[in-house]
Amino acid sequence: MNTKENHTDDYDSPWKEGMELYFKELMQFFFPDIAREIAWDKGYQFLDKELQQVVRDAEIGRKHADKLVRVWSLQDEPFHVMIHIEVQSDKDRDFARRMYIYNYKPIYAKPDCL
Repeated sequence: MNTKENHTDDYDSPWKEGMELYFKELMQFFFPDIAREIAWDKGYQFLDKELQQVVRDAEIGRKHADKLVRVWSLQDEPFHVMIHIEVQSDKDRDFARRMYIYNYKPIYAKPDCL
């Protein structure tokens, strides 16, 4: 029997892996204005450990970005990109509310390591 409580399929990992493999293409497709400001020749760095320091619990449960990436601007300044992808495999009656809260409520604090 496969209920929501014992459902163990991992839908997040392939998306997170895809974000790492195709980060530049993801940025160019979804955020072309930002992608044009990135000095791609300087590379970029995924900051998974640092991301864990930035995330905190929220009133609706655990909220988190999937990836934190340090990139360099064309002006040779570092900046950070946080990406969160929400993939729904089942109908979630609370989805619209959760997305609203993700977008209006600050959920991150800048750690000393950034």
